[in-house]
Amino acid sequence: MRVLVVEDEKKTASFVRKALQAEGFAVDVCHNGDDALAAARTTPFDGIVLDIMLPGRDGLSVLRQLRERKSMIPVLLLSARGEVNERVEGLNAGADDYLPKPFELAELVARVRALTRRSGENKSTVLRVADLTLDTVTHRAQRGGAEIELTAREYRLLEFLMRSPGRLCGRMMILEKVWDYDFDPGTNLVDVYIRRLREKIDTNFQPKLLHTVRGAGYLLKEQP
Repeated sequence: MRVLVVEDEKKTASFVRKALQAEGFAVDVCHNGDDALAAARTTPFDGIVLDIMLPGRDGLSVLRQLRERKSMIPVLLLSARGEVNERVEGLNAGADDYLPKPFELAELVARVRALTRRSGENKSTVLRVADLTLDTVTHRAQRGGAEIELTAREYRLLEFLMRSPGRLCGRMMILEKVWDYDFDPGTNLVDVYIRRLREKIDTNFQPKLLHTVRGAGYLLKEQP
């Protein structure tokens, strides 16, 4: 499960991120509303932890924009102000849950887990591109009915690519989403794993699905 945390207080954001990662979530962090909207457009998040008080575009504005775009990503609102009117406004704007600050990290994690679990029940657990399938519950990959053995990191890479088929993914984006790196380690790590994955899902199969765009990145799609 991938969660977006939108919190301008960097210390709080760091605590929340570490608590969620410790429970097995992949976590992205934004510190303002505009970046949050941009991230939600490009990444299929399973849930969003959204602070109301943000610089520039506030959390309620972000929430309204998401719902106007027909996004059904579950949203947990956070606010230092616990007034009933604000809670009602947030829920009316489309929030799925509300947690006042200060909060216990254990409660936040439990609420996020509940939101993402309900979200997962409403969408297919099997990703499919051409005759390649990936079950996100059992982590079982198959192509043309043949079983494909994946390491944990290969699974994360394939799941990331299959959640946005046809989208060009650069090396830095892959490092951020698959390895949780916010820097380039200066190695050919991504290239090595792409090569391993290509050997497993494309060797002996047609059509080829994992494509390299020289100088730009990689994409997974069935060529027309």
